[in-house]
Amino acid sequence: MGIVSGLLLLPLAPVRGTAWIADHLLQEARRQTHDPRAVQARLAALNRSLDEGAIDEAAFEREEERLLTLLERPYRPTGRTTTMDRAQRRHV
Repeated sequence: MGIVSGLLLLPLAPVRGTAWIADHLLQEARRQTHDPRAVQARLAALNRSLDEGAIDEAAFEREEERLLTLLERPYRPTGRTTTMDRAQRRHV
């Protein structure tokens, strides 16, 4: 990136930084959501809720099905690179 284009794009730096942070937060949230240990812990908590009468059978079955689907389909990161990732690699 040349000096002129760097200066012209400087006002967009906060937007690019915010987009980069949002992308990484989303990837981490997806990773944690699909972590088998976390899903198993949520299944255990769901069973306790049913045993304690906090939820009914229908709600239990819906949530259990959703959690079991997460366990069956492991999370695969997309491997997407953002604009900021490409720019950082260029400067390394």
